[in-house]
Amino acid sequence: MDGIAGAPAPDTGDHGQGAPISRIVTEVAAAFPGERISLGDMAEAFGERAFGLLILLLCLPSLLPGMASVFGIPMLVLGAQMGLGLRVPRLPGFIARQTVRRADLLRLASASSRGLKPIERLVRPRAGWFITPFAERLVGWATVYSAIMLILPGPGTNGPPAFGTIVMALGIVEQDSRVTGIGLALAMAGCLFATGVLAVLCWVGVQALGWVL
Repeated sequence: MDGIAGAPAPDTGDHGQGAPISRIVTEVAAAFPGERISLGDMAEAFGERAFGLLILLLCLPSLLPGMASVFGIPMLVLGAQMGLGLRVPRLPGFIARQTVRRADLLRLASASSRGLKPIERLVRPRAGWFITPFAERLVGWATVYSAIMLILPGPGTNGPPAFGTIVMALGIVEQDSRVTGIGLALAMAGCLFATGVLAVLCWVGVQALGWVL
């Protein structure tokens, strides 16, 4: 795999308060100088930070049309593991071997950061209930719900869950209880909106089928 073997260990020290998404992604890109970065190597290199980091990186493409379902299954697996209380991800081989291009990652981070600037200005390490082990399990199960909504097709149902999950994951990575709580609320609201849209579509489909038959 290009540029992955022998990659230097990332600097996990303090990168400053209020680090935006672009800075977090730059940290990942600096740790793996090759053209492509595998999810498995990121999980191994970033340890306990890997859950929030991987969920954040997987969710960024979900803001683009047609990309959400591709990354939904890895998100679902990560969310379930987090919800079950694992401290570091244990990715199945077929997920660990998936790679992303560094250039794509940096471009997505730059594009996403523009829409998240109001949230990013709030981010700083902040203690509180939403970064306790129990709350992080809730974040994991909320990620599972969001991933299911991303996998299921529906008009306008990807953006709201993805946006909330990105905010939630950003709070986890930066250990910011307030932003994690805001993200959890946004993710759940987005998922409920997506569920409502899908439910209406199913109802309309059933009614239309009954009318045809």
